[in-house]
Amino acid sequence: MQAYTIKRYSKQDKFQSSDTPKPQISANEVLVKIHASSLNQLDLKLKSGEFKLLLPYKFPLVLGHDFAGIVTEVGSNVLAFKIGDAVFGRPSTFHIGTFAEYIAVHTSDIALKPKNISFEEAASIPLVGLTAWQALVEMAKLKKGQKVFIQAGSGGVGTIAIQLAKHLESSVATTTSAANTDLVKRLGADVVIDYKSQDFSAVLTDYDVILNSQDEESLLKSLRILHQGGKAISISGPPDPAFANALHLPWFLKIALYFLSRKVITTAKKLGVDYAFLFMRANGNQLTEIAKLIENGAIQPVVDRIYPFDQLNEAAAYVSSGRAKGKVVINHESFL
Repeated sequence: MQAYTIKRYSKQDKFQSSDTPKPQISANEVLVKIHASSLNQLDLKLKSGEFKLLLPYKFPLVLGHDFAGIVTEVGSNVLAFKIGDAVFGRPSTFHIGTFAEYIAVHTSDIALKPKNISFEEAASIPLVGLTAWQALVEMAKLKKGQKVFIQAGSGGVGTIAIQLAKHLESSVATTTSAANTDLVKRLGADVVIDYKSQDFSAVLTDYDVILNSQDEESLLKSLRILHQGGKAISISGPPDPAFANALHLPWFLKIALYFLSRKVITTAKKLGVDYAFLFMRANGNQLTEIAKLIENGAIQPVVDRIYPFDQLNEAAAYVSSGRAKGKVVINHESFL
């Protein structure tokens, strides 16, 4: 089958189109013919080697964390899905590879595709949808009437997180450029801050939850807008000891992450707030809940551009530019 691979960690190297073996499924997996996939910053960070110590992948490596497609084979133990089902998902961390014609995926990592959206729209959802769900529902336990600050509201995670927070009847503040103000307001943002001309820490106060996706300086400022007992969740780091323990990292990496996150954790404790790092994980049950919200109109996918499969490198360049609003999707129509 055709797939895009990388043979080493590099920012400069392009994805290479390659002939790779068609995946073989295990008893608890299904084989999916991919109709669409999407690009995430995570793919580009992995490609550049930012996580090479934490996530030791083998080469050649097929990247890609989101997909939507049709089940073409089912394992002997599979009961929840059948051949012909339209599904979407985020494969588990060491079973990624959606920049390809097919993927073998465990049934616990997928859900039935929402019926009211296209394959391209469905492929835009899993990683960012699960990130928003795990941050706001699972970790923050966001409640009606609480105030949440979601950074980068026009980005992939931000566009979904705003909608999810509004579904949970919370008040939402976000940052974006002036050009994207109308977009985030349509999604439900109550307070919109132009990050180019305003300092959010001078505007916002007494928040219950922050969802950080920017650098450490921004995170440290964000901690100060929380009331005592508030919760800061970061998807951009620094990774904390709990993350190291969850990945069962060797002792020297645990020590390194302790020192890397010490300033943030110490500052949070002094301010009487909680800090946690989130590295989103695959979860088909949560995707099923997200699909329900999409089907009832509470969440709508936000797709900026759709590229054909043979323009994956052009799509990656656009994602790297930081100008994307919502998600950038890859159409696999040439294989259908």
